[in-house]
Amino acid sequence: MTARNMIRLVGTVAALWAALGAASAEVSTVRLAKQFGISYLPLTVMEEEGLLEKQAKARGLDIKAEWLRFTGGSGMNEALLSGNLDLAAGGVGPFLTIWGRTQTNIKVKGVAALNAMPLWLVTVNPDVKSIKDFGPKDKIALPTVKTSIQAITLQMAAEQAFGAGQQGKLDPLTVSMGHPDAQTAMLGGRSEITAHFGAPPFQELELKDPRARKVLDSFDVMGGPHTFNLVWASGRFVTANPKVTAAFLAALEDSLKLIRDDPNRAAALWIKAEGAKLSQEEAVAIIRAPQNEWTTAPKRMLDYLGYMNRAGLVSAKASAESELFFPASDTGAPKEAAR
Repeated sequence: MTARNMIRLVGTVAALWAALGAASAEVSTVRLAKQFGISYLPLTVMEEEGLLEKQAKARGLDIKAEWLRFTGGSGMNEALLSGNLDLAAGGVGPFLTIWGRTQTNIKVKGVAALNAMPLWLVTVNPDVKSIKDFGPKDKIALPTVKTSIQAITLQMAAEQAFGAGQQGKLDPLTVSMGHPDAQTAMLGGRSEITAHFGAPPFQELELKDPRARKVLDSFDVMGGPHTFNLVWASGRFVTANPKVTAAFLAALEDSLKLIRDDPNRAAALWIKAEGAKLSQEEAVAIIRAPQNEWTTAPKRMLDYLGYMNRAGLVSAKASAESELFFPASDTGAPKEAAR
């Protein structure tokens, strides 16, 4: 073989490898996580209707969505950092924690918000009328101590109730527990759990028990509606998978549209998928409740970040919520969907 032919062969092989690399650049399996509760309805609808796969196919991709379940945000963050998860979904607290930790390396940012919802602290202790009444015999269950959105909101409420420097006053009473187990433990009356800082639909179901009462509403703590759940990913994943990311955002918009246009169908999908102990009417009532917004627009996330900065939980700062999310140009989102 002549030198010229060898050069041509090498060039052809290189071109083939480049083409194969370009064709396989994006992942074929997308690993997504969600937690328990109707607040993850947009992701449940996406999973049950195969919306991500449909949007990916429209972009020339043949992918498989692998859905994982976690009981708290800290476990998802560990999976994301170890490379075992692509898209995490959870509360503002865990997101801001990993956002702050990774701005000098893998640069985790938000992909999109899922909703704005109030979180209620419910107790069965008849002596507790406000958070000032909790005593050493009380135990408050929440997804993850210190870092879940419930834990952060409780700290902010403690600071408001007891004064500056007292944000951790109730932390010794908190216990990490998934929402289903927390509900069972509190209402069962056979454990030390006397309160649950939960989420829909667990908080609504708990208040059906005549012993239960709401002692705190996160909207009151935050001064109005705030983002509850959102989806986040590493900059590495978004950069390497622009079509997959765009497909996810398009699938999310499809899911949110279905929820808004046909809450009955969305409720039926969720009840079947989760084996939920709610009636169709109860689920629809939660979906359509005026205080519950199904939106990708972030709300009051900077208020959470400001507290976490002040409390020394997160050192990184932001002056606008857009700094917490990937730009629309990175995710493939249309300009009108940019935050």
